[in-house]
Amino acid sequence: MRLIFAGTPEPAVVALKKLLEDSHHEIVAVLTRPDARRGRGKSLSPSPVKALALEHDIPVLTPTTLRDAEIQQQIRELNADCIPVVAYGNLVPEELLDVPTHGWVNLHFSLLPAWRGAAPVQAAIAAGDEVTGASTFRIEKGLDTGPVFGTVTEAIRPTDNADDLLTRLAYSGADLLAATMDGIEAGALHPTAQPEQDVSYAAKFGPEDARIVWTQPRHLLDRRARAFTPAPGAWTTLDGARLKVGELTPLSDEDSAAVDEVRKAAAPEAVAATPGELVVEKHRVSVRCADGYVQLVKVQPQGKKMMDASDWARGSQPGGKVCE
Repeated sequence: MRLIFAGTPEPAVVALKKLLEDSHHEIVAVLTRPDARRGRGKSLSPSPVKALALEHDIPVLTPTTLRDAEIQQQIRELNADCIPVVAYGNLVPEELLDVPTHGWVNLHFSLLPAWRGAAPVQAAIAAGDEVTGASTFRIEKGLDTGPVFGTVTEAIRPTDNADDLLTRLAYSGADLLAATMDGIEAGALHPTAQPEQDVSYAAKFGPEDARIVWTQPRHLLDRRARAFTPAPGAWTTLDGARLKVGELTPLSDEDSAAVDEVRKAAAPEAVAATPGELVVEKHRVSVRCADGYVQLVKVQPQGKKMMDASDWARGSQPGGKVCE
């Protein structure tokens, strides 16, 4: 089939490579977001998908919006059979949905109808899901409501952060997308309407959503820290300055009790620990939460690089202070 590939970030590169290297379909053009300012110098850089397309001499379209009459005409003139979409980042106007013969087919990183929306991987981890996956579906007017061609499942590991899980899904999803294109071309694959029950939504998370609330229990802090790593990045404040938390680990009841003993030995007159209170040992930095302690593994103070929490504590001596 003649395909226009629509995608922008690194996970979409995996799918484009799969279609270029392991399928017989022809990529006649790539749709991606305009060049953006990246890095310390804030110089204009192409999206990862654009960079790969240019390596393969594929024409690239970078409209700010798909509502513009000129870009709509360009898409029509390309006479595509299908437009596979992976994290493109632009809304598809209703008037373009039926332009390709087989429509626009989106690779979405959840098992629809679970976690429709912009952040399905983060939402699945934050919710404590044990299994997620990827789905291919035909785009229609509603938000991720279109009929589904196929799915692939992926177990969520206890230590997965959003980047770990998305990386695995990018590869299994790329295989699914390529198989979906083959099935559509052969006329052997027909989409099935999504069920109306078990629908959930995953809105885009912002920095304020990633703030750690120390009055929550250990398991929730663990999930949310992993869900927001690497972006937007879990964080707290200490002495009024932001402290980014790159990794934390919930401590067992036994280890939490041991941390309490260390705290009491250092300050016998102290009252019960306050949520957010730091306890520093030689090789462990712990923070009190609702039902015990979590260990800080990686932290990033303002203006510095991510570092081991123990190294940070040796220089900052934060013991007894309270994160807020």
